[in-house]
Amino acid sequence: MEFKESLTTYLVEEEEEEDDLNTRCSFDFKRFKHQLNFCRQHRHDEASIDSHGDVNLVDDRNQSVPNQHCNRCDRMFSELTLATSKMADNISLKVEHLVRLHFTSGLPRFLSCMLQCFKDDQEQLMSKGLMLIQFVVMNAIALRKILKKYDKAHESAKGMNFKSKLQARHLDIMLSPWLIELVALCININGSDSLVADDLFGQLSFNLKLTGESSVLTLILLDSEKLDCSLICPICLDLFFQPYALRCGHIFCKSCACLAARVLIIEGLKYASSDSKCPVCRESGVYDQSVCMSELGLLLQQRCKQKFRERLMEERKIILKQTKEYWELQTSHLIGL
Repeated sequence: MEFKESLTTYLVEEEEEEDDLNTRCSFDFKRFKHQLNFCRQHRHDEASIDSHGDVNLVDDRNQSVPNQHCNRCDRMFSELTLATSKMADNISLKVEHLVRLHFTSGLPRFLSCMLQCFKDDQEQLMSKGLMLIQFVVMNAIALRKILKKYDKAHESAKGMNFKSKLQARHLDIMLSPWLIELVALCININGSDSLVADDLFGQLSFNLKLTGESSVLTLILLDSEKLDCSLICPICLDLFFQPYALRCGHIFCKSCACLAARVLIIEGLKYASSDSKCPVCRESGVYDQSVCMSELGLLLQQRCKQKFRERLMEERKIILKQTKEYWELQTSHLIGL
């Protein structure tokens, strides 16, 4: 099935499904594709006239000259940037909401079940999680096809350069730590590394390998989109323990991130200085919006129980030592020593 047909089928299913997440396709794929096809045909017609009739037509909008800016088509980049930014914010809110529901217990969880008319809350979470994954993949493929078509129509590399700019601004949804958290949520609820196939998306394959330095979480969708997430902390070179994702998207153990930011574990990353830099990309000011990867941490805890217990004991010793030193320092300041 071609992507255009898959997208049409997906949108029809979205309209029929009563989804309170409102995860509709954010890119107007059909309009952008029609616009680029028109511009490409316009260029082809002008080139044919120039070669056969010796007429050199140059439009005021620079549409007839290859490798030049096309004012008519370039406006779509601002639209794509705005749509991608809104989409990234929307996905982070939705995933955060699902994770919060998954970890909710007691009376709040009972009330949530009441509101869902006693439906299986795990099944509901799983369904919403899969819908979000489909939403991300459909838009990632749509964006990639739009940019490739732009480059083909204008004989340029501006489309691919635009994708690099999105990645630099942390707007590439396929590289978002929230997507990794969403995949971990689905694995935790499902209990296995593969999900039931459907007519549109085929088999949703999760491949989890926990073998030392090659530990990786791989997600394959539509036989074309592949997401690889290393489960090794770049600092301690061990499996993530209580993982946190910085605003730049890089993931570390909480204790390692606190060490890099020069703050105590008991204080947390919110006390990191605005000048603190990511140990990987060296970008500053990335600690203030760090994200606790609760689902990823739970996934690793369930799959590596012995390793988790060992790391937990080690971190407790570190926290105890830091707490003792912290209060000794506070006491010395208080009495003026």
